[in-house]
Amino acid sequence: MLRTIALTLALLSSATSADTLIYNVNGIQVGADGQIQRFRGLVIDDRGKVERLIQRTEELNRSIEHEVDGGGRTLLPGLIDAHGHIVDSPGGGTGLGLFLMQLDVVGTTSISDLQKRLARYASKHPEAEWIVGRGWNQELWPDKRFPTAADLDAVVKDRPVVLERVDGHALVANTAALRKAQVDGRTRDVDGGKIERDANGGPTGLLVDNAMTLVSVRIPAPNDALLDRAMDAAQKALLSIGITTATDMGTSPKGWAAIRRLAERGRLNVRIMAYADGFEPFGSVGGPTSTGWLYEDRLRLVGVKLYADGALGSRGAWLKQPYADKPDTRGLALMDDARLRSLSEQAAKGGLQVATHAIGDAANAQVISIYEDLARKYGRDRRWRIEHFQIADPKDISRLAPAGIIASMQPTHQTSDRLMAEARLGPDRLAGAYAWQTVLRSGARLAFGSDFPVESPNPFPGLAAAVSRQDMNGEPPGGWLPIERVSFAQALSGFTRDAAYAGFSEDRIGSLEPGKWADFILVDRDVSAVDPQDLARTQVLETWVAGKKVWDRPNVGLDAPGERGK
Repeated sequence: MLRTIALTLALLSSATSADTLIYNVNGIQVGADGQIQRFRGLVIDDRGKVERLIQRTEELNRSIEHEVDGGGRTLLPGLIDAHGHIVDSPGGGTGLGLFLMQLDVVGTTSISDLQKRLARYASKHPEAEWIVGRGWNQELWPDKRFPTAADLDAVVKDRPVVLERVDGHALVANTAALRKAQVDGRTRDVDGGKIERDANGGPTGLLVDNAMTLVSVRIPAPNDALLDRAMDAAQKALLSIGITTATDMGTSPKGWAAIRRLAERGRLNVRIMAYADGFEPFGSVGGPTSTGWLYEDRLRLVGVKLYADGALGSRGAWLKQPYADKPDTRGLALMDDARLRSLSEQAAKGGLQVATHAIGDAANAQVISIYEDLARKYGRDRRWRIEHFQIADPKDISRLAPAGIIASMQPTHQTSDRLMAEARLGPDRLAGAYAWQTVLRSGARLAFGSDFPVESPNPFPGLAAAVSRQDMNGEPPGGWLPIERVSFAQALSGFTRDAAYAGFSEDRIGSLEPGKWADFILVDRDVSAVDPQDLARTQVLETWVAGKKVWDRPNVGLDAPGERGK
């Protein structure tokens, strides 16, 4: 009896301090035990934080001032993308915001298709001094041939054109752009980069990895007004697909400034965990150390982003053995051991988190060895991150957990890359490819993201790919290397709890628990009870951050705050 009275008093006391009740929902999240947890309602205090989850509104014993009927829809914690590029991208490339404002060549089916899009864009934008775009992938074209300056010259000769490959690790420039950059047959290759050349030694227009900077540094830098519009566009896009926190992996000083300008105006709604693009940008962005959380936990500079190699599609990923489809190369090591170790040590000494891009198995082995040494010196709780971890020697995967290394991976890369990966590696070297389940079984932590704008930032195709190893059309039947599928709980954790953990933010976000921010989304289906293709097509209806609705789908809004039953 006394226990019942005490419980009732506790409920009444906590209810009086609560500000908002979200009820009549199909609440789904991953609990601390890694299992799916279900609930029917959510109480939010007047700070915008979770007071508690409820199973029945009767638990409250009284009405709350603001009440929202969820209409039986599914409610999820706000999703977290563990690896993306928000405004711009490392090396001055195109992030999501700028991508939304430039020439889009994603999904082109041939060089002819790319040329048609370029022609349309050039006609519509005669004012553009340079034409810049991103998204081509020669692996989707019948002949799988890389584009050349001549292909672009056939459409636009009178002004520079620069189009990045979908992965951001190669670009093609037309002759006008090469001329502006003074790149010709006498130009030497740069360390960690490659200038593709024709039979006479002249540049074809294709520049890979570090060689891209020969041209990219000549592109007029976007001004603050353009960056502000790009940041606003990126935020709207992320909130519309249920991303309430994004990890900006490779933040430039100008990108950081654009984010802060939006925050200073009180309009930063998406939370951002930022990693500076190397140490020089880090010093100008965050000073000697990480910033801590700013703007009511909307922005934090967490650490620094480094690079070990390039990408698989442009054959810049550094492999232990030669490429199966080009035996004269093993890819590109962007830094030798001494340089990468020195930079990692510098970050560790400063208490910074280190996140290193590594795609090929040689690059991953290099980074693991460096992190193992750092873990022995500084401890395994520093959460060393490997970004992508796409191709690993199976014997190296078991080295992750003992050193406290987090594998930050992107499920939709697997569905986009599988045919190309088979060609690049051959059938006998796929055992450690996109090996999500093997990583988890090893005891290591796994964080999921998309690498937007390389892939779509939409997390639902990522969730679907993680549980099925299939694309949105159900290909291939049965899934590609299906042993590496993860459970729905593991996939959802990768986009919530584990993504928060990867950024030292699990005390604030990643789950709906007392004291954490009330960041959540309402979606149009029970994501735990549909097949992968339906899961991939999930639509977000509303997005809430800190207990306030910051986005809703036009004409599909739910009840406004009011009394239950209205």
